[in-house]
Amino acid sequence: MALVVSVAMGLGMTACGGGTVGFMWVLGTQYNQIAGFKIDDYTGNLTDVPHEPFTSGGSNPVSLVVRPGGRYLYVVNEGVTATSGNNSGTQQCGTNGSGIAEFSVGGDGVLTFQQCFASQGSTPVWAQMDSTGSYLYVLDQVAPTADCSTGAPASGCFGDITVFSVANDTGRLTLVPNKQVKNADGTQLTYFPVGNTPIMMKVAGGGCLFTVDSGDQTVFPYSIGTAGQLTLPTNTTIQTGAGKLTSINAGSTYVYLTDAAATSDSPGGYILPYTVGTGCALNTLTGGKVANLPQTANPVYTLVDSTNKYLYVANQSSSNSNAPAYSTISAYTIDGTTGKLQEIPDTGNNPYQVGAGPVCMVEDPSNQYLYTSNNVDGTVTGFNLDKSTGELSNLRRGSKFTATGLSTCLAVSGNVN
Repeated sequence: MALVVSVAMGLGMTACGGGTVGFMWVLGTQYNQIAGFKIDDYTGNLTDVPHEPFTSGGSNPVSLVVRPGGRYLYVVNEGVTATSGNNSGTQQCGTNGSGIAEFSVGGDGVLTFQQCFASQGSTPVWAQMDSTGSYLYVLDQVAPTADCSTGAPASGCFGDITVFSVANDTGRLTLVPNKQVKNADGTQLTYFPVGNTPIMMKVAGGGCLFTVDSGDQTVFPYSIGTAGQLTLPTNTTIQTGAGKLTSINAGSTYVYLTDAAATSDSPGGYILPYTVGTGCALNTLTGGKVANLPQTANPVYTLVDSTNKYLYVANQSSSNSNAPAYSTISAYTIDGTTGKLQEIPDTGNNPYQVGAGPVCMVEDPSNQYLYTSNNVDGTVTGFNLDKSTGELSNLRRGSKFTATGLSTCLAVSGNVN
C-alpha cells in the first residue's frame, strides 16, 4: 500500500484524482495577472500551479498563445488607455504597458518572464501562431499611419498585423517586414494593413489568415506565404452583412463568425458559417446564417471540438428580461457533409449556464473537458465533454474555479518539450 501511494504521488496523482494532463493559464485585467492551473486527468479539476498568479508583463492582458511544444507562452497586453486598464503589478512592456510579453514554461506550469516585444501599431488585441510555431501574428487596432481620431474618414482608420519569426531555441521574436509594400520614402513597410477596428483573427483553410473588422462588419483575408509573408488576394474585403461581428473561429472545414446583433427572429444573434474558397474567399453555406438558441444573447466566441463534430458558442448575456445577466454556452452538432448546424437535443440543459461574462473557451489537451474564462466574476467554468453526443455536464468535483479579476482569455498546453 505504501509503495502504491508513493508511486501515485510521484506521478502527481492523489486518491481524489488522476495525474496532471496539462496546464491552463487565464489572463486577468484587474491586476494585470495570469492565473495558472494544473488540469486533473481524472476529474478535470483545476489546482493552482506553484507561485501563481504571475504578472502579465504589462497592462490590460487580453490575448495569449502557447507555442507548439509548450515551452513558450506569449501574452498580448493592450496597454493603459484613458477609459480602461490600470498600472498595478510589475510592468515590463512599454511606457503604457502595451506589448507582447514572452514567458518560458517550466515543467510544473510555472511561468518565467523573458522579454517584451513591441508590435508596429498601437492597441494590440489578439495573437495567432502558425501550426509550426515558426511565426507569431499580432493584431493591432490602429496601424502606424492610420488616422482614427474623432471625425477622421472611415478609410483613414485601419489596423494592422505585425508578423514575428520565433526563435526555436529561445522563443525570442524578430520582426518580419512587409516585402511587398514600401513607404513613400522607399523604406520597407513593417506591418500588414487590415480593415477598420479589427478585433480578432484566425488561421484557416490551410493557408489563409482572416481578420474580423468590427468598424465596418467585414473580414479582411491574407494568404500565408513563405518566410512569414502575408499576401493580399484579389478581393481584399469580404462583406458579411452582419450587424455586430464579435468573433471568428474555424474547424478543419468550416469558418464561423458570430453576429451579436439581435433581431426579432433571433434575439440571441447569429452564427455565420462559411467554407474557404479560392483566393481565401469565404463562401456562405447553404441555408445561410443560423439563429442562436432561445434565451441567449451577445455571442462573443466559438469553439469547434477536436473531432470537428460539435460547435460551442459562448453567450455573455440572455434575451430573457428577467435574467439579462445569465451567461451560457449554445451547443450544436456539425453535419460532416453539409456543415449544417443542429441544436444538440440536451433538453433543459442546452444552452448550458457558465460564469458571468464568458470571453474565451478551450478544450483540454486530453479532449475530455471544456472550459470558459469569465470576465465579470473572474472565474473559470469547467464541463465534461461527451464525445458521443456533444453534451456538456458538470465536473464531478465542482465546475467553478477562481481565476483572477476581470478574466479575459485562457490557453492550455498538454506538455512541455
